[in-house]
Amino acid sequence: MQMSDAFQARQQELAAPDRALVDGVLAGQRRALAKAITLIESTRLDHQERAQQVLGTLLPSTGRAIRLGISGVPGAGKSTFIEALGNYLIDQGHKLAVLAVDPSSSVTGGSILGDKTRMETLCQREEAFIRPSPSAGSLGGVAEKTREAMLLCEAAGFDVIIVETVGVGQSETTVAGMVDMFVLLQLPNAGDDLQAIKKGIVEIADLVVINKADIDPRAAQVVRAQWNNALHMLRPASPNWSPSVVTISALKQEGIDAFWAQVLKYRDALTPTGEFADKRRRQAVDWMWQLIHSGLNQYFRRHPAVKDALPGLTQEVASGRVTPAAAAYGLLKHLNPESDF
Repeated sequence: MQMSDAFQARQQELAAPDRALVDGVLAGQRRALAKAITLIESTRLDHQERAQQVLGTLLPSTGRAIRLGISGVPGAGKSTFIEALGNYLIDQGHKLAVLAVDPSSSVTGGSILGDKTRMETLCQREEAFIRPSPSAGSLGGVAEKTREAMLLCEAAGFDVIIVETVGVGQSETTVAGMVDMFVLLQLPNAGDDLQAIKKGIVEIADLVVINKADIDPRAAQVVRAQWNNALHMLRPASPNWSPSVVTISALKQEGIDAFWAQVLKYRDALTPTGEFADKRRRQAVDWMWQLIHSGLNQYFRRHPAVKDALPGLTQEVASGRVTPAAAAYGLLKHLNPESDF
């Protein structure tokens, strides 16, 4: 495939190491892909500038993968399911990238990053790329640079991207804003807990998977019926798709083909109407605004006057001598003393 003139021009603007990085990613080199993701995850300003140049050059080679978000309660078997699905997809001729996000400690900031150890067979396949990343305090159960990492994986030729997210909670809905299909993994003995599940999570689920159905097939069918009833009481997010429920056993690799059939059915239902492409366009715009908010927050914290005033005002608020609103307005005034904050 010949490179376009625009691509060649942008590539020539890159420094030699970054040109080599772009070439390596496009060639599907796993080491180059890992280095590129490390670059975009760096908090150094010079690295961030380089990362955006690399991403901009690779952008025309992105967008061709199916993007799946997979979430579920702890113990639902997300890693086992992803491994079974990944091996199935590779056997079908696909290339799979898994972006597995581990929670970071709120005390130490550390993260175990153990997903590779839970996907022993999948991580040995040449057609699979597994990248564990710390959430580093980001809301939504995803790392701050997960979206950029998805684009890099697509540019490297991976045609199925899976984002495995942290736990289940209201903020988990963030992942639905970056994937084509959001999958919620549940257990067969969770029927009595249906009312406790956050409504926001249920409303954005495009597919519910009952895992470990082999343990108690009868209980799995009961839970499946309960979930179908619950989903039918909600207004579907898409006029072209009604969320469904499938039962599987990831450990025994049963039902994986039925799950993938639902994924393809979903894509085929949304593509002809243009909804699939519209969803990605909306996500791109939302992504831009999230980055703007993140950038403004970083700029605010780095402002010299804010850095000087912040410790003292924090103590004033904590002691009750200053209201949080007054402190916030006072700090924002440092950005522009003449503003009407």
